[in-house]
Amino acid sequence: MAAPGTPAPPTPIAPGDGLLGGRGGPPDSMPGAKQLPVLIRRKRDGGRLSEEDIKGFISAVVEGSAQGTQIGAMLMAIRLQGMDLEETSALTQAMARSGEQLQWPEAWHQQLVDKHSTGGVGDKVSLILAPALAVCGCKVPMISGRGLGHTGGTLDKLESIPGFNVIQSPQQMQVLLEQVGCCIVGQSKELVPADGILYAVRDVTATVDSLPLITASILSKKVVEGLSALVIDVKFGGAAVFPDQEKARELARALVGVGADLGLRVAAALTAMDNPLGRNVGHTLEVEEALLCLDGTGPPDLRDLVTRLGGVLLWLSGHAGSSAQGTARIATALDDGSARRRFEQMLVAQGVDSNLARSLCSGTPAQRRQLLPHAREQEELHAPADGTVESVQALPLALVLHELGAGRSRAGEPIRLGVGAELLVDVGQRLSRGTPWLRVHLDGPALSDSQRRALQAALVLSDRAPFTAPLFVGVVGVPAVPALFFQGFPAAFPRGRTWGH
Repeated sequence: MAAPGTPAPPTPIAPGDGLLGGRGGPPDSMPGAKQLPVLIRRKRDGGRLSEEDIKGFISAVVEGSAQGTQIGAMLMAIRLQGMDLEETSALTQAMARSGEQLQWPEAWHQQLVDKHSTGGVGDKVSLILAPALAVCGCKVPMISGRGLGHTGGTLDKLESIPGFNVIQSPQQMQVLLEQVGCCIVGQSKELVPADGILYAVRDVTATVDSLPLITASILSKKVVEGLSALVIDVKFGGAAVFPDQEKARELARALVGVGADLGLRVAAALTAMDNPLGRNVGHTLEVEEALLCLDGTGPPDLRDLVTRLGGVLLWLSGHAGSSAQGTARIATALDDGSARRRFEQMLVAQGVDSNLARSLCSGTPAQRRQLLPHAREQEELHAPADGTVESVQALPLALVLHELGAGRSRAGEPIRLGVGAELLVDVGQRLSRGTPWLRVHLDGPALSDSQRRALQAALVLSDRAPFTAPLFVGVVGVPAVPALFFQGFPAAFPRGRTWGH
């Protein structure tokens, strides 16, 4: 039975009815078995693929006429030779049209916005930003993913709240957007099926880091959402997909350029992912920290990222006169409690019992912890020497938590929702030897010696004076947009440039 206030499940709809515009279907010129090797050879040797070539390849992938070896060979050719703007745009469009298309009321066009992150440790921005944007007049149909490897997934974090349902039909999504203004859901098999197939092949063919393939994977799902504006948080650093800042910068340019070519207003931010974002890592612990931010408090780096990303989205979508005004509006939504109330409404609308949602959103931090799954044991680590915290390396911390059950190595594996860690110090802070700096939440036995050594090695101390650590990196901007952002205009990205090789 649905929780009080939850929209009644709609009648199932057939493909092509209701909100779904029907399958894009295979194009007229799907390549035969003999033509695919020709396309693979052309790209392998550095040639360009036409729009029809790319449509045909994607149709062959979805319809099943392309062999797995051919798909892998094409992806490796793209990984080695790269793609230019037109090719990447064509690939994105073909992937987006490989399945059903979400359709919304025409009146919503300028209101539809979303945010995407390339993944990190402690990144709980979506939980805060979606309701804050909804309070500011946006519609946020956020299609999110699960964690894999050392990075956490937004869906897993929300599912740590008992009753939260990430499986919503397009009709249910429209009800959620009408009633609440935002929803956070999983990707259905009907939306962008080509992406699911290609991603599985990329994962086993060492082509995950291909810039054109990453760009098409991200943007194809956003094109299907019918957005007017999108902001992408491109992470770089030790715990990011691209540790190298210049590689992340190139990805940001590709995402913005292709998005602009497809008529989507896109801004991209480069943010550091050497240290965890905020102080909490782990599913329920991150929900607790998101609620702190929705209370108007929480870690400054988390609040800063939420307000600045949201501010640019409000500006791009016409809900604010400038990004600075948008940032102020998001901050107000956090400080006056309206974003937290909207988050509570989203919880109830997506299946959480109304009493639980109310208690969770209005309770103290200690009360909230009792309402969510939590680990049985806690263990604190202490600073081995005096010094200033130079960094808390996110990757080794995440890898140990993964070993303790907080992450999964294969899709579908169960995870321990209460396992995680709380940082008790800030980067730039001066510590004395013996000061507790990390609290680990674990379900099993005590930390092993190797795990304890790995965690202690993640704390990097120096002799310099205390300092404030930067999160953002200034890149290329335009007037009225902060310097950390790329903003996309088609004329700003010359055609013929090849990315990803």
